[in-house]
Amino acid sequence: MQHRIVVLGAGYTGAITAGRLAKRLRREDVAITLVNAEPDFVERVRMHQLATGQHLRPRPFGEMFAGTGVEVRIAKVTGVDADRRTVAVTGADGDAELAYDTLVYALGSGWNSQSVPGTAEHAYEIASRPGALRLRDRLARLRAGQTVVVVGGGLTGVEAATEIAEARPDLGVALAARGGLGDWLSPKGREHLRKVFGRLGVTVHEHVTVASVEADRVVTADGTAIPSGVTVWTTGFAVHPIAKATTLEVGDTGQIVVDGTLRSVSHPDVYAVGDAAMAMGPGNKPLRMSCASGTPSAWQAADAIAARLTGGKLPNAPIRYFNQCVSLGRRDGLIQFVTADDRAVRAALTGRLAAFYKELVCKGAAWGVANPTLGLPARRRPVTHMRAAASSAVREPA
Repeated sequence: MQHRIVVLGAGYTGAITAGRLAKRLRREDVAITLVNAEPDFVERVRMHQLATGQHLRPRPFGEMFAGTGVEVRIAKVTGVDADRRTVAVTGADGDAELAYDTLVYALGSGWNSQSVPGTAEHAYEIASRPGALRLRDRLARLRAGQTVVVVGGGLTGVEAATEIAEARPDLGVALAARGGLGDWLSPKGREHLRKVFGRLGVTVHEHVTVASVEADRVVTADGTAIPSGVTVWTTGFAVHPIAKATTLEVGDTGQIVVDGTLRSVSHPDVYAVGDAAMAMGPGNKPLRMSCASGTPSAWQAADAIAARLTGGKLPNAPIRYFNQCVSLGRRDGLIQFVTADDRAVRAALTGRLAAFYKELVCKGAAWGVANPTLGLPARRRPVTHMRAAASSAVREPA
């Protein structure tokens, strides 16, 4: 009897996990099903490019996973019963229920309105492809001289503001940040960021809290109105709500609480990867929602699942950070080097070389997803533990 592995979500982390499992395990021993609502892979790190009208290469899952042994099922996940080990989905063929022996939860995150009045009605988001396409259509209709206000001074906000300003120099672009511009960066990084914003003509509203969004402006907590033809909301991410509705143990954010191998602490047959996981990193700090956390968490989870099924050695490679890669339009960038727990150090790479570096990172991530069974590990091992490996309540040390 084959061991049934169901992976929910085919973003970077879900697709990488499925591909890595297919590389590690023999096809006759496992049935791997990858469930995703869309038929194509979404390069989420490029949504600001899509919003400005740039063409992104289509990557159909049917082509990517052809011949790998991974079954791709195009369907929307509507529920998870972690006690019965079933997943409810709905697709072109209607509603269905999938049973699993091991579940990988990789449904990720979406935009977070922070419950600020007016965001749902008037703001645009770039955390998803539909959101980026909606913003693209709206930007295309803007007349010269109109203003775009990006709310949120983090990585997504900085990338969105600079991308829009470079692509549409006829518009006025502004960034509203709760803190100072780039206050998480090193002095060199902050200086370069201000230089680029000045060159692109991006207005910065620092140390402001946006209290509401209206059709033609954003209003700050002190009552200041900032005119806005289009408001782009980038103040962070919120995880998919399905996990919180299950019996899985989740944190305050709705993320699934996991051990060092990305295994649920409450249900040992469930793993969570990427933004869906409440995983601890260096310094006992939660890993931030990012590709920098998601990709290594996918590797860790896939290797842990394979090890438990084949009787191999559990992985023991703590997830850590090395740098933060920021695109500042197509011709400029910033690579901020960081400590293991994600604090900026003095070293930073800037300019065209940084833009090239960031582009290599993006292309490499997409290539890894598009070629799921190429590269190491190449040896497929036989499954020896089968169902018992997933259902055992014994927890190995992290």
